[in-house]
Amino acid sequence: MDGILRCSRYAFGPNRLHYCGPDANRELLAYIEEGETDFGLRAMLSAFETLAPYLKLIARANGIIDMFDDRVVEAYWLGNELLDGVGKQRFYRHLEDGLKLRQRLGIGFSDVSDRIGLGAVPHHSFHVLSVWRRTGQADVVHTLDSLDSCRITPGRVLSVHGPKVIVEVEPLVTDGHSIWIGSAEKRTVLRPFESREDLDDLAAGQIVALHWGVPCEVITVEQADRLRKYTARHLALAVLPQ
Repeated sequence: MDGILRCSRYAFGPNRLHYCGPDANRELLAYIEEGETDFGLRAMLSAFETLAPYLKLIARANGIIDMFDDRVVEAYWLGNELLDGVGKQRFYRHLEDGLKLRQRLGIGFSDVSDRIGLGAVPHHSFHVLSVWRRTGQADVVHTLDSLDSCRITPGRVLSVHGPKVIVEVEPLVTDGHSIWIGSAEKRTVLRPFESREDLDDLAAGQIVALHWGVPCEVITVEQADRLRKYTARHLALAVLPQ
């Protein structure tokens, strides 16, 4: 699976709910199910107003021409060494000029940008846990449930029943001030993709990456550990809005 198809799987969940990207969910799903890419899919994903700037940032900072290079896609959604190649000043300009968060957040912008000096990197979990507003189509404040759905969550497959997959996940919990990872619980998710890719052959013990309740792909133990590491880093910087 190449980078652009991989990115499509992660983008599908919020796009289906009309949170991010153009109103082209059926077309996006068709590309995923066919397992084919073309300029139309590239243009579709490039129209995601939060996703695309992050991919461009990571790619350019690491001297990679294609923002849909698989290494770039993995860095943003799961996390890898490319995140360390993005300098703090470049990251700050991305938030201010690329995403125009100073205009969107007003005085709250400094609360977000200050996290760069505390170790934040341009991982998907940073935007979810630090910006707090769904800066795509639905410009509203996140709830704890929507934060939990929006972050990429590793889920260990317990059993598979046709399209239904029982997974074990560790949800977000809060005391009203801080947020952390809670005790493991079972959830049932549905496989929306009809293809001969990895998700058709799911088995107990495998780990899937979940986004808005959608299993995006099977990931390795190492990838799951990196995902947890970057999520924990940005959870430590997260503060509930007052």
